[in-house]
Amino acid sequence: MDKDTSIKDVMDKAIAKAKTTMNDDIGGPFGAAIIDQNGKIISVSSNSVLKDHDPTAHAEMNAIRQAGELLGTHDLTGCTLITTAYPCPMCLSAIIWANIKHVIYGCRPNDADSIGFRDAFIYRFMRDEHPDKKLLILDEKYRDECLLLFKEYNEKEKEIY
Repeated sequence: MDKDTSIKDVMDKAIAKAKTTMNDDIGGPFGAAIIDQNGKIISVSSNSVLKDHDPTAHAEMNAIRQAGELLGTHDLTGCTLITTAYPCPMCLSAIIWANIKHVIYGCRPNDADSIGFRDAFIYRFMRDEHPDKKLLILDEKYRDECLLLFKEYNEKEKEIY
């Protein structure tokens, strides 16, 4: 099977998973899969925010968690994530943290925005275009204590990921 066909097959699995969980009121219209460098499917997942009562249970997050568990690692170098929609900022961050270098997505960012999802708001917030300046508050009186954690981690030469 050629690469285009295999990507289509994987996307079809992500779409089918999203459709099932969406219609079962488990989560939104989002599905994701992770394949290794040989095209082998590692995980297929969907959004389960409503069922899990967990705002982080996005399809991409669930697929990354599943893949990490199955492979026994947090480092998904060499893997590709295939998802039904452009990843939200949280998922994009997790993709980067997982060392996934290739993402194939179906819907554009404004497609999710057009049905009411808040991804665009979060991207604007990250660009410092947010109206609520009270959400993130640095309190310097705790900084020294918190920095001790960083210092200890560094001194113990713990793994940087």
